[in-house]
Amino acid sequence: MRSTPLFSGFIYILLGCLFTFIAIQNTQREETWGFFTYFLILIATFDFGTGLRMLGLHFKMKK
Repeated sequence: MRSTPLFSGFIYILLGCLFTFIAIQNTQREETWGFFTYFLILIATFDFGTGLRMLGLHFKMKK
């Protein structure tokens, strides 16, 4: 079973939301921005970017 760009895009965006949520929880618990929080935000940024690129690819292929 092959994964479509639409499905992959949604998975990446959900992972970006999850990493953002974990980073927010980590910041509230420690009340500071440590290395781990920055690392989580960096991963979330890459996931959001990849997810948006996959969604764009899906709509480009559909057109």
